[in-house]
Formats: sequence, structure tokens, C-alpha cells
Amino acid sequence: MKPNHPAPVQKHSTSIDWTEIKRKVASLQKVIEQKEILLPDEKRLLLKQRALALALRENDETGQQGRMEIIVFRLAFETYGIETAFVREVYPLKDITPLPGTPPFVVGIINVRGQIVSVIDLKKFFNLPEKGMGELNRVIILCNEQMEFGILADVVEGTQTVVCEDMMAAPPRAIGIGEKYLKGITKEHIVVLEAESILNDQSIIVNENSGVQINS
Repeated sequence: MKPNHPAPVQKHSTSIDWTEIKRKVASLQKVIEQKEILLPDEKRLLLKQRALALALRENDETGQQGRMEIIVFRLAFETYGIETAFVREVYPLKDITPLPGTPPFVVGIINVRGQIVSVIDLKKFFNLPEKGMGELNRVIILCNEQMEFGILADVVEGTQTVVCEDMMAAPPRAIGIGEKYLKGITKEHIVVLEAESILNDQSIIVNENSGVQINS
């Protein structure tokens, strides 16, 4: 099933008045073009403005690369996060149809406005121990260019921006999730999952006929 491309994630950045900076540089550049000889003070001012614009742009781009927006959700009394760039939407879990002959982590399929979407239980997918019954009333639909399916959630708490450098490495044994599926743990102890690794896992292939196929 070919997924729709996820909507671009809105990035948070420091407010920089690029219009004013460009105006100043353009004004000085105009002075240069009108003069055969540039006065020393004018030259220093132009170089200063150019350096400032470049530094601000580099700092802004570096800040964007070091930040990530995640959607935060709870599942079986644990709090997880997953990058919103791979989240198509959050959908209420209503009627779900089981799929006979599929592994335990495949809960079934749901109808999302006429589209059939397979639903995965991450607890069973990661072989995590059961910690009591959850509400399981939300489905977070993940997608990239090759794959699309939903994952169960008890509660979706919203989105937040995390600084990648501030995340701690998560010992896979302590978390119970394979290293390739983990990005890290935030200061708030949110376990951030690697969405792309989950979507690209070759043990799950979604198609229009059966919803899920399992590679041998």
C-alpha cells in the first residue's frame, strides 16, 4: 500500500530578522557598486555585516539539525516518543478486525476513512513483558515511502521538541528494545523510538490484500 507523504514537520527556530540583515548588506553592496574606491570604514562595516549574516545562518541551521519534534504517547505504563516526521495522523481505535494466521504483534486491521490500515502492538513486537491492561484507545499511523501501519497507544500526550544532544543513550537490555529501534532517552525519561527502523523492518510488509505479510 503506497502511503501518502507525511506533512512536513514545523521546525522551531530562533527568531532572526533576515529581512533587515539582507537590507543592510544590500545597501552596503549598492554603495560599493557606486564607488570606485571603498573607504576603509565602509569596507569593515560590510565585512562585519556579511560575517554576522553568515554566523547567524550557520547557528540557525545547526540548531535545526540538533532538534527533533516527537509525538509523546503512553503504552502499558511506559512513556514513548516517536518522530512526527513519520506520523501521518492519530486515529481513535474503534472497530478492529483480527487477521488469522498472523504473528501475535499483528492486532488486526482498521478502516480509516475507506483505507485499510494494519495495526501493530509494539509490546508484542519488541517482546516486552506485559504490565497490566492498558486503555489502547488510540492508533498512531506511521508511514514513509515504502510502508504504512498503525501502532497502538493508551494515551497520546501531544508533541514536544527535544534536543538530540541532550538525549541519553538507552541500554537496550534495560529498556528491553533492540538497539536499532532506539534513538535514546530524554531528560523526562521518554523512550524515543527509531521510527524509520520500525517502518523498514523486513519482518513486516504491508499490502492491500492481506494487510500484513510476514517474511520467512
